[in-house]
Amino acid sequence: MATRRELKDAIRERYRAATERRDRRKILEEFVRVTGYHRKHALRVLNHASTSAFPRRRERLYDEAVHQALIVLWEAADRICGKRLTELIPVLIEAMECHGHLQLDPVVRSRLLDVSAATIDRMLRREREATGRVRRRRWGTGSAVRQSVPVRTFAEWGDPPPGYFECDLVEHCGGVKDGGNFVHTLTLTDIHSGWTECAALAVREQSLVVEGIRAIASRIPFALRGLDTDNDSAFMNETLRGYCNHLRIEWTRSRAYLKNDQAWVEQKNGAVVRRLAGYGRLSGLNASATLGRLYQSARLYVNFFQPSFKLASKQRDGALVRKRYHRPLTPCQRLLASGRFDEAAKQQLREQFAALDPVALLTTIRAAQHELSTLSNRDTGDAGALDKPEYLAAFATAWHSDYRAPRGRRKTTTKHWWRTRIDPFADSWPFVESWLAAEPNLAASELLIRLRRQVPDLYPTGAQLRTLQRRVKGWRAERARQLVFAAASAEYAALGPQTTS
Repeated sequence: MATRRELKDAIRERYRAATERRDRRKILEEFVRVTGYHRKHALRVLNHASTSAFPRRRERLYDEAVHQALIVLWEAADRICGKRLTELIPVLIEAMECHGHLQLDPVVRSRLLDVSAATIDRMLRREREATGRVRRRRWGTGSAVRQSVPVRTFAEWGDPPPGYFECDLVEHCGGVKDGGNFVHTLTLTDIHSGWTECAALAVREQSLVVEGIRAIASRIPFALRGLDTDNDSAFMNETLRGYCNHLRIEWTRSRAYLKNDQAWVEQKNGAVVRRLAGYGRLSGLNASATLGRLYQSARLYVNFFQPSFKLASKQRDGALVRKRYHRPLTPCQRLLASGRFDEAAKQQLREQFAALDPVALLTTIRAAQHELSTLSNRDTGDAGALDKPEYLAAFATAWHSDYRAPRGRRKTTTKHWWRTRIDPFADSWPFVESWLAAEPNLAASELLIRLRRQVPDLYPTGAQLRTLQRRVKGWRAERARQLVFAAASAEYAALGPQTTS
């Protein structure tokens, strides 16, 4: 690079000193042959002044303190993607600070509010990779078509007011449907807001399905106006028909063997039900009751603290499909922004949201998942239920190994904790710590230069730069963790032991 830079400077002087056009052309052609540059690029190089060999280093905008705080928010949001998390961060910070779970430095808070979705995904790449890949949910099949119920396709929904739900059943059979009955989950998803409710059914029976729909209808913040089901015999029966006719609920069905007609609820089957309960086999009243307790906390967490995308438009050009989405919002936020939702109900939603603690809800969910994993015949390992007084340490390190979602766990491996070589900075690390304490932004290369001046016999070649970079990175991560969590941890220590109901 130095030789090429010197060549550019030398030829640039000759090129500018030439007065004849043919001389300048010859110099340009010679420069193109030597460097291999395109002619237009060579003209730009020769006509512009040379830049500095060492460009000014841009300061890092998002330092380790922001990274550690972002991990906590990501864990509190149940590890959602960056596009959804960037919309939830303002709400989540306010809720966690309101309940005493987080106390951020003003600079860290400001940078968290300004971080983009792409930056979030880039900063959390290592943590996401450590949690392992997840498998896709399995697809079932519909049953016979009942001609008495009108058909509604996905494209016919439009933009209905709140209260029109898609309904589906999820089987917790463990993959093979044998050995008696198993627990089912009844899932309802509102088309307008994405509001999702789940109910655990001990067996698959039409009267229990109606009772589950009635229980869900009693706790949603708006009236149940419409119900769209698949062609399962648990729905296509006189029991559900009588219920819908009595309450004047509009009842429609999807086309047989076309799952996309119920895309709204099918997406929630994977994003909510399978994510919470996994794919293991659940059977019996005990498993049904435990799953019901899981959904009691999950319904509040999902509907108030989990932003989701909503399709705005879709255009097809041959095999190319262009989709455009609205910005991610929680179902609660969509209802509050809706002009077709009662103002009194909006005020009740605001009051309910103000009283909710996302960390307490997530702790209850993890405890129910831990109990559910012991009841499943497909043991997926310890769910790692969080202890509320220790939530800060758990959130900061949960992505390592202590908890994986039921559908994303993998076999654990032994962590490599031992050293294979002697630490070259064991004796000189106190010097480095003192320099970092005085100037935290010092680069590892500058620190190594100082060490070579201080103790030249230990570092004659400077080959230990990468090792020093790792040590400095660990030091900064530890200081950032103390900066983010020290105040809130002291507050919890002052409050004494706490329990979660």
